Amino acid sequence: MELKLYDTLTREKRVFQPLDPARVRLYVCGPTVYDFAHIGNARPVIVFDMLYRLLRHFYGAEHVAYVRNVTDVDDKINARAAERGISIRELTETTYQNFKEDAAALGCLPPTLEPRATEHILEMKTLIERLVASGHAYAAEEHVLFSVPSMPDYGELSKRPLKDMIAGARVEVAPYKRDPMDFVLWKPSKEGEPAWPSPAGIKTPGRPGWHIECSAMSWKHLGETFDIHGGGIDLVFPHHENEIAQSRYAFHTGLMANFWMHNGFLQVEGEKMAKSAGNFVTIRELLADWPGDVIRVAMLGTHYRQPINWTLKNLESADKALASWLDAAADEAEDRPAPSIVEALLDDLNTPQVIAEMHALRNRAGHKSLAGTLRFLGVRRAAYAAWKAQHARKLEISEAEIERLVSLRREARKAKNFAESDRIRDQLAAIGVVLKDSKDVTTWEIAP
Repeated sequence: MELKLYDTLTREKRVFQPLDPARVRLYVCGPTVYDFAHIGNARPVIVFDMLYRLLRHFYGAEHVAYVRNVTDVDDKINARAAERGISIRELTETTYQNFKEDAAALGCLPPTLEPRATEHILEMKTLIERLVASGHAYAAEEHVLFSVPSMPDYGELSKRPLKDMIAGARVEVAPYKRDPMDFVLWKPSKEGEPAWPSPAGIKTPGRPGWHIECSAMSWKHLGETFDIHGGGIDLVFPHHENEIAQSRYAFHTGLMANFWMHNGFLQVEGEKMAKSAGNFVTIRELLADWPGDVIRVAMLGTHYRQPINWTLKNLESADKALASWLDAAADEAEDRPAPSIVEALLDDLNTPQVIAEMHALRNRAGHKSLAGTLRFLGVRRAAYAAWKAQHARKLEISEAEIERLVSLRREARKAKNFAESDRIRDQLAAIGVVLKDSKDVTTWEIAP
């Protein structure tokens, strides 16, 4: 069997052949640690954890290096620390720990390395000096900028005309830029912000731009060219486009990563997630209501390249499916994934097909690899059971009494006595019984 992956750069699905099978190298853009990660951030965490597990299975765990960076110097970090009246270090330490806990709760393996931007300033400055020396970057008014016109094929990843990029990127207008599309490699620090001695002969202390951070960290830990670079589709432009520019011209190579992989956008109940819309949900908030394994299964139900509509219905379906799989796998002993599951994943991480195969395995009498398959997919029976036990509600009412009250409420609704109907609904909700009304029937369930 061959592993096939879709490459955003070439816009085609092709056979994956590692540059060095003894050390398969994967780099994924990680969190900017200024607040709790939201459910949109959970998608690349789960998607690339699944890829990491597949690569480990295919090439051997000891032959795969997975680097996911931590951005701990950023305008958002500075602003949030000032807002909360704490040090930047305190904010980033706490937020980074929260992120690691959330990722673990989602069943994700820790990456091989999680380098921090602030620990790679020397590497960033080295790259900047190289770019200046080669004429692809220049210093102006205490900034260092990459000269986009110096790269004839800039924009190859996003495949958009330059005028569209300028319109979509909200390009900063600055008098010191030679071209509107030139982007910052280094900038002066304001009072109270993190600062380091500047490169390119600049006297004022400063700090790196966002894009140079990933070029430096991937180079440090994976080399000038590596196998796979991943992240969300929102990073294609400008972040990944600019990474390619920096790395290619710093190392005089035609390639930064052999494959570029991007997961699609996430919406909540059909709408773009935003605090102003009232549908902004963090991973931590979601974990209070659902086991991490259920969130993981719900996320894998949509192919990673497609947009995902995050709904309560999908979570409920994932919970039901997962419970049935775990029940069917109770007495299994084999600790390896079913070949059909691996085959589906080898086809560009076809996780919807994985879900279909899981249902087939559950229904196949005598199959002995369901438990091993669940472990391979990152599902943890003990964690799921522990969450369910911790959140189980002890009813203060019998099922017969619930049915009696539901019947009374039904009669009240028929009589259009909506005050009595609402009173019964609220009475049951107060003790953990949730009613669901449809056109002809009312059902009930225990709240998690």
